[in-house]
Amino acid sequence: MVNIEKPSLIINEEIARRNIERMAGKARKYQMAFRPHFKTHHSADVGNWYRDYGVSTITASSVEMAQYFAQNGWSDITIAFPYNPHQWSEINELAAKTRLGILLESDEALRHAGKHISNKISYYIKIDVGYQRTGIASNDIEKITSLMQPPHSTFDFNGFIIHAGHTYGCRSADAVKSLHNDILEQYRMMKSHLGEDIFISHGDTPTCSVCDDFENIDEIRCGNFVYYDLMQKQIGSCSLEDIAVVVAVPVVATHYERNEILIYGGAVHFSKDSLDANGSKTFGRVVRFSDSGWEITEGLYLKKMSQEHGTIGGPEHEIRKLHFGDVIGVLPVHSCLTADLLSSQFTLDGKAIRKMLR
Repeated sequence: MVNIEKPSLIINEEIARRNIERMAGKARKYQMAFRPHFKTHHSADVGNWYRDYGVSTITASSVEMAQYFAQNGWSDITIAFPYNPHQWSEINELAAKTRLGILLESDEALRHAGKHISNKISYYIKIDVGYQRTGIASNDIEKITSLMQPPHSTFDFNGFIIHAGHTYGCRSADAVKSLHNDILEQYRMMKSHLGEDIFISHGDTPTCSVCDDFENIDEIRCGNFVYYDLMQKQIGSCSLEDIAVVVAVPVVATHYERNEILIYGGAVHFSKDSLDANGSKTFGRVVRFSDSGWEITEGLYLKKMSQEHGTIGGPEHEIRKLHFGDVIGVLPVHSCLTADLLSSQFTLDGKAIRKMLR
């Protein structure tokens, strides 16, 4: 492994590729288009791994991310974030050189985009199936129908985009499947009112990972699956062996008297996402690096953080095995935010990984 001086994301390329291959195969099995969300890895290098599994269409979460991946050879991109009228010029420029999809959810947004964007562009209507972050309620057929008519010939209505983000609140695969069944019922209702040929693009890692019923779904857009994380493990989307990233951090102080060690790695590296694990709040699980990758150290966890500091707690006999200057790993709770925050990224064999910098 590369010499670690500061918090760095370490990627097990073999596991990440296995995750990509499995999800691409699932899309083929159920005859769905596959448009993975690239907001998890933010990386031109990791993005290129997808090409080996037949991926040519991608999702981005911002105009800037779409620009980054367009500059790195991707030509069919959907921006799965509500249309920002203040960025119409950049969107119009992107549409001139890529097959670009944007997301709309109001007559006001459609009118503005239609007035300002002159290049050919596709648009999707954002539908809310229960997450209640944004989008039109799936049963508001009148409002949905009002947006299905393009303002002019350079606009193409492509269909509907859904993110079932409320599945992240589930804590078992069965709970995910139950919620997914409710979402599928909403899709059946939409098709009964709007036509069987409407295009539905569905995205979230839990349902795409654990479910086997994709009736009325034409495309999946999951993203977190490439790396997975402890949150997805708790949900039931993956096993520990499917988690493809760990944060390598230096031990900078030892406090054996209180069964704690201090690492260089805090909220600016991991984010503040946490989980409840056996009655304790955890921001990550500790691993030790090995010749084959990393191995879980039972009982050790990232118990608290400030901006740069992280405190590892756990059993005394495990804490005392860690020493000043050691480099240990921490499995992240939420790999999307962690990968975004860490500019220093490497594969297990020390290859530097390029990523988008904000």
